[in-house]
Amino acid sequence: MSAISTALPVLSADGGLAKYLREIRSFPVLQPEEEYMLAKRWQEHEDVDAAHRLVTSHLRLVAKMALGFRHYGLPLADLISEGNLGLMRAVKKFDPDKGFRLATYAMWWVKAALHEYVLSSWSMVRLGSVAAHKKLFFNLRRVKAKLRIFDADGLSSDDVKRIAHELDVPEAEVQLMNQRLAARDSSLNTPVSADITVERQDLLVDDRANQEVQLAEHEEARLGSRLLAEGLKILDKRELDILTERRLRENPLTLEELGTRYGVSRERIRQIENRAFLKLQQAVMAAAAQQPGGLEAAG
Repeated sequence: MSAISTALPVLSADGGLAKYLREIRSFPVLQPEEEYMLAKRWQEHEDVDAAHRLVTSHLRLVAKMALGFRHYGLPLADLISEGNLGLMRAVKKFDPDKGFRLATYAMWWVKAALHEYVLSSWSMVRLGSVAAHKKLFFNLRRVKAKLRIFDADGLSSDDVKRIAHELDVPEAEVQLMNQRLAARDSSLNTPVSADITVERQDLLVDDRANQEVQLAEHEEARLGSRLLAEGLKILDKRELDILTERRLRENPLTLEELGTRYGVSRERIRQIENRAFLKLQQAVMAAAAQQPGGLEAAG
């Protein structure tokens, strides 16, 4: 289909709408029998000339549909171009034996192409592609006009409920989409005001810790891990196992379970655990005191 697009009339981005509409009106509307034969030639023989005639005879349909999306503030030339791509996909997949006209089939492809283009171009922050988001994006203005809702100062809770009920979507989604549609993206490099050189990004607050704090925390954690590993070496095998199972596991074993493992009472396990922990604590503190900066260096 790439060869088809090179022969299509071109709508320039800087105007020329009237010229483009005159050019596409020069392509005749196909009669049902002629459309069927052209579609069969493309379907069975991939006749590019037949596909070209099918496309050009429906360019007016695309232009009319694209004009309906002008209020989204996107270049009309781009809207028509995206709609034409949807038309070409429709021609490529059209089956004339299904019994309906190409225009009926192509409308869905053109509308889908326009929807995707508007959604992807509206904001650098993706608005979402789920059905609820699309329904809101393309119907919110219409429903607000139908319900005579004018929200210069934002939607009231009652208005949100009415719109959510009308479109059968969550109220929170209505509020969020209305806010998104009310304010387009703004560059972080935009000056705060005309007479101030400070940019928006200069006023953003960074909640992360500075590099010095991050480095100190990293070094402290690494030292703590090393001191703990060294301290565990002073425990005998049973103390190490019980302390590990009781205090170093994500899901610690119970005193009863460890008592069964070693054939002693749960009270005896508790005593061994406490003794092992005390030995470990003393070993770590003694090792930390020998570090540069003493105990403060180990946290």
